Amino acid sequence: MCVCRSLSLAPPPPAAILDDRVAACGRGERLALALAREHINSLTEGSAQGRVEVDVYELKGDSQYHTTDTMCQILPKGVVSVIGPASSPASGSTVSHICGEKEIPHVKIGPEETPRLPFLRFASVSLYPSNEDLSSAIGSVLKSFGFPTASLICARAECLLRLEELVRHFLISRETLSVRMLDDSLDATPLLKEIRDDRVSTIIIHANASVSYRVLRKATELGMMSSFYKYILTTLDFPLLALDRVLDQQSVVLGFSLLNSSHRLYLEFLRSLQLFWREGCGASPPPGPALSSALMFDAVHVVVSAVRELNRSQEIGVKPLSCSSPLIWQHGTSLMNYLRMVEYDGLTGHIEFNSKGQRTNYSLKVLEKHPDGHKEIGVWFSNNTLVMNSSSLDLDASETLVNKTLVVTTILENPYMMRRWDHQELQGNEQYEGFCVDLLRELAAMLHFSFTIKLVDDGLYGAPEPNGSWTGMVGELIARKADLAVAPFTITSEREKVIDFSKPFMTLGISILYRVHLGRRPGYFSFLDPFSPAVWLFMLLAYLAVSCVLFLAARLSPYEWYNPHPCLRGRRDVVENQYTLGNSLWFPVGGFMQQGSEVMPRALSTRCVSGVWWAFTLIIVSSYTANLAAFLTVQRMEVPIESPDDLADQTNIQYGTIHGGSTMTFFMNSRYQTYQRMWNYMNSKQPSVFVKSSEEGIARVLRSRYAFLVESTMNEYYRGLDCNLTQIGGLLDTKGYGLQENNRLEILKRRWWEGGQCPREEDHRATGQSQWDAPPPSPWKQEDVMRFLIRSLWFLWSLVKK
Repeated sequence: MCVCRSLSLAPPPPAAILDDRVAACGRGERLALALAREHINSLTEGSAQGRVEVDVYELKGDSQYHTTDTMCQILPKGVVSVIGPASSPASGSTVSHICGEKEIPHVKIGPEETPRLPFLRFASVSLYPSNEDLSSAIGSVLKSFGFPTASLICARAECLLRLEELVRHFLISRETLSVRMLDDSLDATPLLKEIRDDRVSTIIIHANASVSYRVLRKATELGMMSSFYKYILTTLDFPLLALDRVLDQQSVVLGFSLLNSSHRLYLEFLRSLQLFWREGCGASPPPGPALSSALMFDAVHVVVSAVRELNRSQEIGVKPLSCSSPLIWQHGTSLMNYLRMVEYDGLTGHIEFNSKGQRTNYSLKVLEKHPDGHKEIGVWFSNNTLVMNSSSLDLDASETLVNKTLVVTTILENPYMMRRWDHQELQGNEQYEGFCVDLLRELAAMLHFSFTIKLVDDGLYGAPEPNGSWTGMVGELIARKADLAVAPFTITSEREKVIDFSKPFMTLGISILYRVHLGRRPGYFSFLDPFSPAVWLFMLLAYLAVSCVLFLAARLSPYEWYNPHPCLRGRRDVVENQYTLGNSLWFPVGGFMQQGSEVMPRALSTRCVSGVWWAFTLIIVSSYTANLAAFLTVQRMEVPIESPDDLADQTNIQYGTIHGGSTMTFFMNSRYQTYQRMWNYMNSKQPSVFVKSSEEGIARVLRSRYAFLVESTMNEYYRGLDCNLTQIGGLLDTKGYGLQENNRLEILKRRWWEGGQCPREEDHRATGQSQWDAPPPSPWKQEDVMRFLIRSLWFLWSLVKK
């Protein structure tokens, strides 16, 4: 049900069409007409012919038929202009068309029709901001946000036509604007869930005030009124929205207002409306006037001003017109020209029109809603200039978090987050200790907030599922089960698409953790270690060969046959050979031991064989002594792998990482051939090489042939605790944990990383010693002393015998 009203100005009357469906207690447009009439009449001087009179008509529906019928009732009475309707697009188009045919000025107080109809003979003026201006205002606010990815919720299909300029901007830019349409039930739940799943933070709602309120109420039910989301409402009745049950202190809801609260008649106009609501409707008044009533008030003043200016130059006469007659009003073109020249400061600000009849040189206030009302945070001017004052969007984190309690999700990981040894006797945050706990306390002290530590339900960091959802701490942040995640949380591009990270507080990379080679304790046959078994075997064969050669050479040489007892007459013809089989085997042993023998070669052949053997033994003994010294000083390590390529090229040593972590995601998405082979191995290996936690991975490294792919900070920490662990090769990549500002973080790191029982390794390659590998005193000195003592005793024994 709409209302049609007629204003008459003696002698020429204008007409006003309103579509307020609730005639008695609607938007207050009927009262606005009465107040405008009274104000104009109070300023009118002279005879009663200059007074304004008001006739009211009711429009039965927003259709071409009803509007044409109403206009055909108004035209025979003779009018100078038609004002309205305010919110009926079809009726407004019909009124504009009929006024154009009859050359009667049409003053619009509602949004532009879509699509815009071309009028060949006449035009109209509009007090309502154009669609281009509204798009520009929204675009300017988005620009102040840095043009983020946004989502547009439309209540009607013509939404894209009204915001055509805004959509065109997103089409030519790199940013994304997703458009979602409400169904006939106006239920925004499925649309808001899609927006939440897409992680879009900026939401534009193009609907009237009542529908906008329903959308915001659904957003509250879905937990989408946190500081992460920013809502921009296009309705210019934004000040009328009572959102105290929808908003909280963190909500960000922006809108626009055309009302000029500093106008001298604004308070009087508002008091009259509120009094009318209390007495005539028996209901609590709205927080402010509806925009349509204020526009109606200003439209009457604009028309009266133009008519008076035209009356000064020529006498205006009106004649009855008919819908069936081709007659037009002869003064219509002149009055339209005067309307375009009107400049008036009204309840909706400065009113001025350009050559197209659109409003220009005006401003829109940018408002931000709060539970207790709204405040002005900026002004948009029709020359596409935005001046922002202050907003919760620009507040520092220290202001937005004051006296707030944040739910912090985390995961048990040494030394970042650990349970105290007496945690069963404690409650709340006191159960935990570690680097992240100290970091949270530092942040809480700086930003004046409190926090509650909550362990992640599934014990995972967070990885995407095939259905698009996320596990672990990432999933809890997306589902708003936690406000913050503080953990050794690796920053990855995939995670940055769904959650926001702070600055990195540690720089790290993926490394390989493996156990050091456990050297065996010296045994009874450790003296054989300097030479390999093959060398010992060849030395034995050489010894036997030299013994045989000596035996044969001595037997064949006549110089080796002699009489050992030349003084005995009975044995003068008896000759002997000292190189018996036993002596031939003993002589090389004495030379090998560098102790000599009583058996001395006489013949040239046996002396040559002996000299070669002594030279051989000299080299062998020297080599053995050097190798023995090296073996006693530092035991040699057998390093099976030295790099990721070595790890990928073998199958004897298993390797894996934490399931569902960033390291697993790194190998899964890597295009490097070596890392792809490693991922294929880890993904197909049975039983699984993935572990659930770092502790499980460390235990597996120590008890089996297993290499643990872990972040370098964890590698460094566990190597400091267990000397049997070492790092293989360098870093596979470089990344960071969120948050870093000053050296306070370095102090916290030293507190939890330093102080282990193992010395700090400067070289992270696989070089090290077992726990019993402390170097003994130099073996050269011990051997020289023993040799000197033995030779001295042998010399003294020889003197005693002589």
